[in-house]
Amino acid sequence: MNSPKVWLKRKQKMKIRIKGNSIRYRLTKSEVEIFCKTGRFEETTDFGNTIFTYVLEAKEGIHTLDAQFQNNTITLFLEKKTSENWFETNQIGFRHSIQKANGATIQLLIEKDFVCMDETVEDQSDNYPNPKMDNQIEASETKFSAASSKSLPN
Repeated sequence: MNSPKVWLKRKQKMKIRIKGNSIRYRLTKSEVEIFCKTGRFEETTDFGNTIFTYVLEAKEGIHTLDAQFQNNTITLFLEKKTSENWFETNQIGFRHSIQKANGATIQLLIEKDFVCMDETVEDQSDNYPNPKMDNQIEASETKFSAASSKSLPN
């Protein structure tokens, strides 16, 4: 097993947070750029006996975020046209609640990863500047609204 110091020196990966029926992906600048250029970004976690994969994929024919879980893979889908220029915009991210066929509601959130305001040993050199650090916007404004997206101020 790698020591924490070795783990921290490795290139940062797209972050995933799962809490109940809520799934959030956070992507660094280079990850957003790769996603916008290729239409796909994925990461894996190797458990030894199985590999868990999480994917962000551009998809035509949808108007809101969508999700699926198949073959040990969570895939969040973002509308293709929207995904193509996300890197070049001040758009922080996208949020949507979906109700699946079985009646379950899943909260989806995809966002750009900001530099943390507190001390961290994590490499944040590829993260987006945190607007709270520059007092560009009030703390309450950085949260996602009930709308499907949120932008940074110009």
